[in-house]
Amino acid sequence: MVPVIALVGRPNVGKSTLFNRLTKSRDAIVADVAGLTRDRQYGEALWQGKTYIVVDTGGISGDEQGIDTIMAGQSLQAIEEADAVLFLVDAQTGRTAADEMIAAHLRKRHKHTFLIANKLDGAQQDSILGEFSSLGLGAPIPIAAAHGRNINPMLEAVLGEEGVARVEVDADGNPIAPKIVKAIGTKIAVIGRPNVGKSTLVNRMLGEDRVVVFDQAGTTRDTIYIPYERHDKPYTLIDTAGVRKRGKVFEAVEKFSVIKALQAIEDANVVIFVVDAREGIVDQDLHLLGFVLEAGRALVVAVNKWDGMDESEKDFVKIELQRRLIFTQFADLHFISALHGSGVGLLYKSVDQAFESAMTKVPTKRMTEILEAAVAEHQPPLVNGRRIKLRYAHLGGSNPPIIVVHGNQVDAVPRSYTRYLENTFRKVLKLSGTPIRVEYKGGDNPFADRKNALSDRQVNKKRRLMSHHKKAEKKRKDKR
Repeated sequence: MVPVIALVGRPNVGKSTLFNRLTKSRDAIVADVAGLTRDRQYGEALWQGKTYIVVDTGGISGDEQGIDTIMAGQSLQAIEEADAVLFLVDAQTGRTAADEMIAAHLRKRHKHTFLIANKLDGAQQDSILGEFSSLGLGAPIPIAAAHGRNINPMLEAVLGEEGVARVEVDADGNPIAPKIVKAIGTKIAVIGRPNVGKSTLVNRMLGEDRVVVFDQAGTTRDTIYIPYERHDKPYTLIDTAGVRKRGKVFEAVEKFSVIKALQAIEDANVVIFVVDAREGIVDQDLHLLGFVLEAGRALVVAVNKWDGMDESEKDFVKIELQRRLIFTQFADLHFISALHGSGVGLLYKSVDQAFESAMTKVPTKRMTEILEAAVAEHQPPLVNGRRIKLRYAHLGGSNPPIIVVHGNQVDAVPRSYTRYLENTFRKVLKLSGTPIRVEYKGGDNPFADRKNALSDRQVNKKRRLMSHHKKAEKKRKDKR
């Protein structure tokens, strides 16, 4: 098995910085703000051919209140899951009561723990050794995560021959290839405005409290990838931060969260768009849906917090959804309660259908037959007295399905006729939950840049005709 290493410590000691350094990524949001990380963030890392999993966690201070209590619970859960724990302390600040509390917990859990003194710059190593020796976790390993100093000696201690990395063998003594934790199967991004219930829905779909849930807008900051299986079918859920109007985003941290949420949309196969039933559809929802359609992702709309509403309110919400979401008629609409679980199980059926439609494969012969039938029923319009000719069609890509139509004068095909073709292909191929793109390709005229050279006889004839034309024109003017 691949060793799992958890990074724990007080807030703002450099856990996310070390996470990004080890995974050679920028998956964890880093800023000079205490308590920035809230959910467990898993990442794959490699050192000297050895693969391992790093878990970034929220800070533990010992005096948590409100949302910090849930964050600390996530960190303690990561400690239980890990094979080894890197306990980070701040070398510049020194030992604190919170450090002693965390060290006491780690000693009780009997975990393979390494004491890491971060922010080595400007600190004396001898003073670091004396400062943290009373924690009872051995000699601290001094590093500077921001600059990459002493990272290799730290990994040598953790993953070396005396560390937690070990090679498992089968019955014949052959080494077993490690299983890597990464995105698998259908990638499902859960997006929406802040505080509409995205993290609650993720936990309900997983059947466990995997991400932090709190009645506060902006609880989720990182984009969390969670691979799992349901009925032997692989999925990866992506929990994202809520996206507010641009004018209401002031903090740099929230800007990074929004960027990661939009990147998750492009990385996903299917997007579950969560709407608050009590607030209805607002302009920001429409902007987000527009981004999903531009990215070409399959879509499922989930109207959350449906429980507790009376019938008149439900009827009004349904009418508003039908009116404002007319441009997403291809997407399935579900009315759910993520808190109580009603209607959540039905989301998987729509997700599977949308993913299957987005990744569909159709032979060129079948595509051309559908195009010919559509043209026979409703021909393209005339352009400059000539009929637009659409000759054949083929599939040019998937997620979303791209239908490439070849013909003449295709630049003049009106948007209304393109919508007619999209609806025809959707109906015949039974595609649901995914947008369709129709692209046109026309053949170039081989004689466009070629001019015929006139013979002497043709030149003289042209001159005689021009002279006759001028004489006739002059006679008409004289008669007037």
